[in-house]
Amino acid sequence: MIQALQGQGAGQGRLALIAAGGTGGHMFPAQALAEALLADGWRVVLSTDERGARYAGGFPAAVVRRQVASASTARGGVAGKIAAPFRIARGVLSAMAQMRADRPAVVVGFGGYPSIPALTAARLLRIPAMIHEQNGVVGRVNRIFAPRVAAVACGTWPTALPQGVEASHTGNPVRASVLAVLDQPYQPPGEGGVSILVIGGSQGARILSDSVAEAIAALPASLRQRLTVTHQLRPEDLERVRATYAAAGIPAEVASFFDDVPARMARAQLVIARAGASSVAEITAIGRPAILVPYAAAAGDHQSANARPLHEAGAAIAIAEPDFTPARLTGAITEILTDPDRAARMSAAARALGRPDAAARLHAIVKDLAR
Repeated sequence: MIQALQGQGAGQGRLALIAAGGTGGHMFPAQALAEALLADGWRVVLSTDERGARYAGGFPAAVVRRQVASASTARGGVAGKIAAPFRIARGVLSAMAQMRADRPAVVVGFGGYPSIPALTAARLLRIPAMIHEQNGVVGRVNRIFAPRVAAVACGTWPTALPQGVEASHTGNPVRASVLAVLDQPYQPPGEGGVSILVIGGSQGARILSDSVAEAIAALPASLRQRLTVTHQLRPEDLERVRATYAAAGIPAEVASFFDDVPARMARAQLVIARAGASSVAEITAIGRPAILVPYAAAAGDHQSANARPLHEAGAAIAIAEPDFTPARLTGAITEILTDPDRAARMSAAARALGRPDAAARLHAIVKDLAR
């Protein structure tokens, strides 16, 4: 079934139904599009699952949240695999009932299994639909629907697409909190204070807990004494990482969540992060030098594909997990933060790759489909 979580039903204005899976990588671009559509007078419904609902807190209050029945056929053991098609079928029937009661002008899928019911219902009801793929490798669900929708938009370019599918490179939409800091110029590392932002992402953050603090603690004293660090990491690693920074005498704010990451990124001279699509989009939109560590277990190695354009453009140093040792990271940090000219070039290269107007580009495609 689809359960309404928040908001009102049918009303004035064209309706866009946004369907997104249960990770920040799907939900943050969906939020950015929702913000653009609301500003243009649209009504917006978000269709997601229980996990996705946890990321929906940042969506504007005007967005109606609906929790959809869906499931992955790739997880959950034998029983889960058997039950998944039935759960998806229930989700499709419920989505069709909702769409008949309040017909969307367009359905936009951002990937993940919770987008299957909405995209399937749109196809059965002949409602215009499109997908947005955030990563440099198309995800499982988007790969299925790419040949079956009216338009495909890509956040990373180039993206390996199914044969015969053409796409528009819109970039990955970023949230309003990112757009709010775009005018803050980069301050290259000089003789004064230096700020490093470390963001681990929702998956595979352990390696950043294990290596980053140790690597920063090993920096030359002349650099270490000028540092401040913001480090977002898993709750279970907090005390251990705090102790490492404290022992090295480095002022560090360590927490499992910061609600102002874009503002902190704008103040940073260097960002150390995974190469998730949303992180890369924010780094390039704001224009900050980065050290990227692609998550080796990501499906299709898509984080390596996300990091590649930045590495090749000189905007970031990409370090594969097998090579990501404290010593290697200490060297990379030192290379960037002791060379202001290089840091400034990296910042400019990152900004050149950014698509801060990605939400507007995606919005334009939605409007064209609705016509």
